[in-house]
Amino acid sequence: MLDTTEAPLEAPLEATVTIPGETLSRVSLSATAVELLRKLWTQYGPLMFHQSGGCCDGSSPMCYPEGDFLTSDNDILLGTFDISPSAAAGADSTPTEHQPINFWMSSEQFAYWSHTHLTVDVVKGRGSGFSVEAPEGVRFLIRSRLMETATPFV
Repeated sequence: MLDTTEAPLEAPLEATVTIPGETLSRVSLSATAVELLRKLWTQYGPLMFHQSGGCCDGSSPMCYPEGDFLTSDNDILLGTFDISPSAAAGADSTPTEHQPINFWMSSEQFAYWSHTHLTVDVVKGRGSGFSVEAPEGVRFLIRSRLMETATPFV
């Protein structure tokens, strides 16, 4: 059973930096999100996130099997996570196959959120029927905070 408490979790998994000229990650996964994504990976294979609508903290990113949602030139790759156990454990662990998950956002949405760092978390509740976590009785949720050195999107 997943721990879906509302309290922020320790040691989030930061995404790699993918936006040219930036040095800080813009998106992370809570430990609960990593746990759920590993379970979903075994059911669906490679996964991806896309964040389109929503204007504030509490918005739900959609999680799809990789390639089921087609991105376009109007989407921005905010980062890539590696949820493999060896990536999370660090250099001292036994290597395992990488499990990359891209996090995409529409450029229109990014214009509103360019000053924030996003954390993907998991809460109890009904998710969207199209997002792969919906049958689990939980949904992904965005928690945001201001970035110290965010560059506004132009």
